[in-house]
Amino acid sequence: MTWHRPWQSAYALMPCAMLCMALVAPMSGRAQESTRTASNAATGTQTFNQALEAAWQRSLEASESRGRYARAQADQAVTQSWLAATPAVSIGQREGRAGAPDANRETEVGLALPLWWPGERAVGGQAAQSQSGWVQATEQAERLRLAGRLREAISALHLAEAELHQVERQVQVLGHLTQDIERRVRAGDLARSDALAARSEWLAAQAQASAARQVLGIQQAHWHLLTGLPPLALRTSVAPPLAQLPDTHPELVLASAAVDLGLRRADLARVQRPDSPQLILGMRQEYLGQGASSQSSVVVALRVPVGGQAYQQPRIAAAFGELDIAQTQAQRMRERLTAEVALAQSQLGLSQAQLQAERERAQLLIERARLIDKSFRAGETALPEMLRSIAAAASAESALARQQINHQLAIARLEQALGLLP
Repeated sequence: MTWHRPWQSAYALMPCAMLCMALVAPMSGRAQESTRTASNAATGTQTFNQALEAAWQRSLEASESRGRYARAQADQAVTQSWLAATPAVSIGQREGRAGAPDANRETEVGLALPLWWPGERAVGGQAAQSQSGWVQATEQAERLRLAGRLREAISALHLAEAELHQVERQVQVLGHLTQDIERRVRAGDLARSDALAARSEWLAAQAQASAARQVLGIQQAHWHLLTGLPPLALRTSVAPPLAQLPDTHPELVLASAAVDLGLRRADLARVQRPDSPQLILGMRQEYLGQGASSQSSVVVALRVPVGGQAYQQPRIAAAFGELDIAQTQAQRMRERLTAEVALAQSQLGLSQAQLQAERERAQLLIERARLIDKSFRAGETALPEMLRSIAAAASAESALARQQINHQLAIARLEQALGLLP
């Protein structure tokens, strides 16, 4: 703002200056506390774990996981059966001379029972059990990925809340200042250009507040779309004690389960054949004609396919190809997660240092604003310098509030890299 003439009476604006200092003086901890109070009023005792569960129930991944569980249970049920496939019933009839009253007739009814190849049922059961473990590991990994999305979403929402809170405080300060300057203009102490400059700054702050509300509305809508719940309150957490990538990381467990499943499927491909052996049980009835009595007999047969190795090779090659991919992915996954943990730890250390610097900077600028306020009340400092000190202190406080949220986000990202679920 531009001021065209010096103040004739510094004490005439003392109430406005005191109001500005009252709005700037509280540290960000008090501002954060007010934000937490408002959030707690909306959310009650809601926890991140409850939000994650609500988001999981609404997610597409939950439906896919239920489908995988159903398929795994169906595969296990198949391996528990003593038949390799569905039985088949056959009915046939033969006649010596068609249409002749004394022709020979033969009627046969049979039941074909598909059997397992040696070792196929046991290996199939192991593959089905491995698939169940892979399904469970997949669900845990997808829950971890969803938790990462929630951590980023709630941090962005809290940043938007802090930004709106700061802008609204600026609107309040500039609003009171504009009213006081306009009063002085009417009294003839100030030029009208001073009132226009003050009002323009106030309107600019209002426009910023509207934009901040839009950003906050977008973040709230995104959070509600993910969870269907009100936003979580901002909570202070400490860095996890883990320093290295744990073997229980859901992504590592999933990669290991994928390798085990690939091994079991490769073993199954070696023992499986395109066709299964069949045990055929039947009853045959013969009518010889010429007044002779009918004769019945029992049919027991075993049908065993021979050869077929050439038809088995594509399935074996595909199984071993999937196994090789799973092993490569497991190795790359460990390397990637190790790098992510190292990066998250480094970012957390930088965030801690930046938080300390922002805290000290805010304390210094707020103390400077208080000293300039004393100088202003003594008539030794002009109002523009006073306003600049207030703006600098408010900006530092806002930066401290944002950095506190960013520090919590850095902790959350380290927990995410370590695979820690709430």
